[in-house]
Amino acid sequence: MSDRSELVLYHAIPSRSSVVHWMLEEVGHPYELRLLDLSRGENRSAEFLALNPMGKVPVLLHDRVAVTEAAAICCHLADAFPEAGLGFPVGDRRRGPYLKWLFFSPSCLEPAMTDRALKRDAPPRAMVGYGDFETLVGTLAAAVEEGPYLFGDPFTAADLVLGATLRWAMRFELLPAVDAFARYVERLEARPALQRAEATDAELANRAAEAG
Repeated sequence: MSDRSELVLYHAIPSRSSVVHWMLEEVGHPYELRLLDLSRGENRSAEFLALNPMGKVPVLLHDRVAVTEAAAICCHLADAFPEAGLGFPVGDRRRGPYLKWLFFSPSCLEPAMTDRALKRDAPPRAMVGYGDFETLVGTLAAAVEEGPYLFGDPFTAADLVLGATLRWAMRFELLPAVDAFARYVERLEARPALQRAEATDAELANRAAEAG
């Protein structure tokens, strides 16, 4: 196995590491899953904290170098394995917009959903990265309306990170029921790589439950 294929994902079910699990299936190179039981505090072990002092998954080891934060890992994988066609290289005019959407979820969408989930009063617009909730929803709806993906036909890591967050938000009704969101998520859920990752996660979760 070449160094480029030495990929190890520290993974927990369910967690944000499922985003990277899906990304690894899209990349199509061999990888290893190392499951952590968060309920037993395995993410707080000295060994794991040496990889990520935040004590969070996902952590990806690529040729023994640790990369953390789901969107950053997906960006790294798209650049490291360009043959998978999941990103745009430096010099491509789509690179800037691609990076915007790749990091839109952790910088704008997730904070907005957290405020909504916790039933917080709307913060002053100038104090939060997403501005206001209505503008965020309208911007997202316009971005995914035409489809099939953010940049038309090519599916990218930006679709994966944004789509994973949208799926979670819709499941817990943290976003309005917008037809454009439902159609976009439906297209994503038809992707074989996502189906493979979810099937593996379901099998692993069942095994863990049976083992007690």
